[in-house]
Amino acid sequence: MTESYYSHGKLLLSGEYLVLDGATALALPTRPGQWLSVSSSADSGLRWISKNPDGSVWFETHFEKEAFHNPGNPEGLPSDIRGRLLFILTAALKLNPGFREKLQGARVETLLEFPREWGLGSSSTLISNLGLWAEVNPYALLASTMGGSGYDIASARSEGPLFYTLNPQKGPEITPAPFYPTYADQLFFVYLNQKQDSREGIARFRDRGAPPEHLLRDVSSLSRAIPEAGSLDAFREIIEAHETLIAEILGMETVKRKWFREYPGSIKSLGAWGGDFILATGTPQDQEYFREKGYAVIRPYSEFIL
Repeated sequence: MTESYYSHGKLLLSGEYLVLDGATALALPTRPGQWLSVSSSADSGLRWISKNPDGSVWFETHFEKEAFHNPGNPEGLPSDIRGRLLFILTAALKLNPGFREKLQGARVETLLEFPREWGLGSSSTLISNLGLWAEVNPYALLASTMGGSGYDIASARSEGPLFYTLNPQKGPEITPAPFYPTYADQLFFVYLNQKQDSREGIARFRDRGAPPEHLLRDVSSLSRAIPEAGSLDAFREIIEAHETLIAEILGMETVKRKWFREYPGSIKSLGAWGGDFILATGTPQDQEYFREKGYAVIRPYSEFIL
């Protein structure tokens, strides 16, 4: 018998960085996500196999049952893949000691539906799926391992766009966001050919000190205004205001000003600035601008977002 769990990938349309301090963000679950399937194995311990979208294996390992009794005590998240996986599994065990029984004589296969370098949440979809398998709170599992705001976990479990607010006292506040734009055919995503380390981006943001309260309110207002934009022009005005605000907070140039300043449409950074995907406004013909610059991975909004 095989158990299967599934979680969606994510893109953060608004509220990047400031979501960590309580600003309301607008998150978009992606159609591609990650599967985790569990079956029994004749081996003792746990056999783990991770696969790419084409079915090829990118990581494989085996843990004897003793590994979960004496996992060591690394300072922070290990850098190697095997050590990181053991760290996360051990964290799940601490949250639910009964999970130990599921780890014995088990074979786990994960299957990503997107390339790992795309930054759509290979880690967050794993945390979400492990939370389902281990029967633990995925936000608690995230907090004890990868860290972050948790919007990616909310996206993994959502069936559509959502507002996400991190409340220190109450925990995550998640509500559906009615963002189903009539102008979706003029929105598309472009991969910037480089993966951005979100933890490094967060560290740079933290180095600049805590943002003032009025900026959190401003970003929250912009997030909530996006679904209310009834036209492409109104949407462009909102995302350009958001880009300008975040650029001032970070002390960075916007991605459009830095790399695409002659592009006629609007461009919005997503998540950690400097890599992964951007959102652009324009026609299918406008997409040629990015292809000519060497950005071959372009996905229309309606094909990419739930």
